[in-house]
Amino acid sequence: MKQKGLVRQADHVLTFKKFGRKGYSIFQSLHKIVRIGSLSIIYLLFAIPANAERNMIIAGHDSISSMKDIEVEEVVVSAQRAPVVFSQVARIVKVIGKEELQSSPVQSLQDLLRYAMDVDVRQRGGLGVQSDISIRGGSFDQVLILLNGININDPQTGHHSLNLPVSFDAIERIEILEGPASRIYGPNAFSGAINIITGSSENSNLKGRISGGENGYFDRGVSGTIVTGKVRNFVSVDRRSSDGYIKNTDFKLTDAFYQGKLTSKALALDWQAGHTNRRFGANSFYTPAYPDQFEQVKTSFAAVKIETGKILHVTPSLYWRRNQDRFELFRYPELAASWYSGHNYHLTDVYGANLNAWFVSALGKTAFGSDFRSENIKSNVLGKPLGKPIPVPGEDGHFFTKSDARTNFSLFAEHSVYLQQFTASAGLMANWNSQLGTKWNFFPGIDLSYHLFKPIKWYASINSSLRMPTFTDLYYSSPTNKGSTSLQPEKAVEYESGFKYELKGIDGHFAYFHRDGKDIIDWVRKPSDNIWYAQNITKLNTDGLEFSIKINPGKVLDKRIFIQTINLSWSYLTQNKQSGIYASQYVLDYLKHKINLGVSHNVIKNVGINWQFAYLDRNGTYTNWDGSKYGNEVDYKPFILVDTRLYWSRKGTTCYLEASNLFNKGYHDFGNVHEPGRWLKIGIIHQLNL
Repeated sequence: MKQKGLVRQADHVLTFKKFGRKGYSIFQSLHKIVRIGSLSIIYLLFAIPANAERNMIIAGHDSISSMKDIEVEEVVVSAQRAPVVFSQVARIVKVIGKEELQSSPVQSLQDLLRYAMDVDVRQRGGLGVQSDISIRGGSFDQVLILLNGININDPQTGHHSLNLPVSFDAIERIEILEGPASRIYGPNAFSGAINIITGSSENSNLKGRISGGENGYFDRGVSGTIVTGKVRNFVSVDRRSSDGYIKNTDFKLTDAFYQGKLTSKALALDWQAGHTNRRFGANSFYTPAYPDQFEQVKTSFAAVKIETGKILHVTPSLYWRRNQDRFELFRYPELAASWYSGHNYHLTDVYGANLNAWFVSALGKTAFGSDFRSENIKSNVLGKPLGKPIPVPGEDGHFFTKSDARTNFSLFAEHSVYLQQFTASAGLMANWNSQLGTKWNFFPGIDLSYHLFKPIKWYASINSSLRMPTFTDLYYSSPTNKGSTSLQPEKAVEYESGFKYELKGIDGHFAYFHRDGKDIIDWVRKPSDNIWYAQNITKLNTDGLEFSIKINPGKVLDKRIFIQTINLSWSYLTQNKQSGIYASQYVLDYLKHKINLGVSHNVIKNVGINWQFAYLDRNGTYTNWDGSKYGNEVDYKPFILVDTRLYWSRKGTTCYLEASNLFNKGYHDFGNVHEPGRWLKIGIIHQLNL
C-alpha cells in the first residue's frame, strides 16, 4: 500500500544481480528501494529452506519467465518489535500522512483523531485544550501515546497523556495500532497505541503559520528543518490562545520542540526535547457544581535513541518526562467556598530505558528486548504521607505533602515469518511491577495473515494486555471521589479476524473483534450514592465490528476528475459488564456507533475543499445538572458534526477558510460539559525550501 507522505524513503537504490540463500525478510532490514535484476529460483524459498523442492514445483516456468526489473518500495510502521512493511502487518494499523494532515479542517491532533475509525476523542473544551482518547471502547487510561516511538503516558492520569510539546503543524505522520499492543510496547498499550512522528523531512526548509478566528482565537507558529551534512535539526514553536466560546473556556497554549538526527554508515542517532505550557479555564471539566475551575499544566520531555548494527540491529533509548499541574476548583479566590483549603498540586517524573534488538535469518525475523520505567509522583493530594514537606517548584508558599513511586520492568521476545502468501508473528511480554511484589505476569500474542488471492488478505490475531492503575485511581480522595490502593491491574485477551483488500485506487478492511476484560478499573457509584469509587469491575466483554474503504477515483478511472479522495468508515461496539448495579463514570460511556465520511475535491485550479462528516452515538448516561442541583440520569443523544475547509495552494503557500461544527450542533462528549458550536477560522501557511 502506497500513501503519499507515509513512505520511509531510501537513501539510495540497491541493485541485486544475483541472490544468495537469503530469506525474503532481508528486504525489511534494508529500509531501501530495492531493484531486482536476475532473480534466482532460490527467491521462492522465502523463509523455510525445507520447502525448496515443493516451492520449485509450484513455481514452475512462470516464475522464471517473470525475471524482470521491478521495484519494491517499503512502507515501514512500528506495529511489531522489529520494523515491518505496512503491507505485511496482520493487524489494523491506520497511518495518517502529511498530505491528509495538511488538508484536514482541523487545528489540533485531537480534532484530527476524531475522524479515525474506532477512536473516541472526548474533549473538554476545543482545539486540543484537554481531551481523553480511547480505542475500541477502552477507557482513556488504556491507550498508549508515543512520540517518535517513546512512551509519553502520564502515570498520574490519562487526562495528561496528550499534553504534547509539539504543534499540530509539526507532525509528519500518525500511526494508530488498534487492539492490545502490550507484547509490542509494554503495559498500558491495553486497547491500542498511537505513535506521533515528527521531523522526518530530509531537506532544509522553513515554515510559518498564522491563523485566527471567532472567540478571539489566534495561532502563530514557525517550524523548520536545517540539514548540514549527516545531521538534521528540526525546531517547532507555537502559541495558541482564545477568549473562549463560553464563560471560563479561555486558554493559552505554548509549545516548543527540538529534534536532531545524525545518520552514518555505523549508526543512526536521534535526540529530542520539548516543553509545553497550558493555561485554561476548565468550565465544569470535573464537576458542573463548580464551573469556575482553572488548570495550568507544564510538561517537559527529553529522549535519545541510537540504532546500530548491520546483522544484529540494536536500538537502545533513554527518556525523561515531567508533568506539573495546578488545579484550582475556584479560579477566583474571592468566590471560593469557606471550606476550600487550597489548590491541588502534582508533579510526576518518569525515567525510562528501552533496549530493542532484532536480526534476520533464514527462518525469518527475530526480535528481543527489555524496558525499564520508573514512575514517581509528588503531590498534596495523591500518594503516601511525606516525612517532610517539599516546596512546589514555581509556587511560593505551597508544598507537596505526599508522594509515591513504582518501578516497571518488561522483557520481550518476538519471531516473525514472511512467506509468499502467509505471514505469522508471535511474541511474549514478561512483566514485573514493584506494586505487585515478586509476581511476574506473562502476556503472549500471535498475528497471522494469508493472501487468499491478489486483492484480498485474511488476517487473525490473539493478543493479551495489561494496564496498571494510575496514581489517581489509587489515591484520589474528595467529597465526591474515593480512590483505592487495593486496585489490581487490568487484564484482557482480544480475538480478532477480518479481511484487508487492495485494488487499483481502492483499499480498506472489514473486521470483527471480541475482548475479554478482567478487573477493569472504573469510577462507579450506586444509584443512591453521591460518591464515585474506583473499583475493579469483575468482567467486561467487548464486541466490535468495523469497516473502512478509501477510494481514489482518479486511479480507479485512470484519469483526473474533480473528486480526489473518498474515505468511509463505520464501527459498532457493544459491551457487557458483570459488576452489579453501578453507574459508570467512564468505562461504559463508549461510542456504540461511529460513522465517518471524508470527501476531498477540487473546485477550480489550485482550489479545493475537504469535507468531514461524523455521526456519533454514545452509549451510557450522565447525571443532569440543572444549574443548582443534580437531577435525573440522561442518555447521551446521537449527533452529527460537519467540518469543512476551503483552501488555495500554490508554490508552497496555502490559504484556507475553515468551519468546525458547520451547522452549530449542540452536543456533549462528557455529561454537562458544553462543546463549542460553529467556529470559523482563517489562516495562511507558507513553506520556504532552503
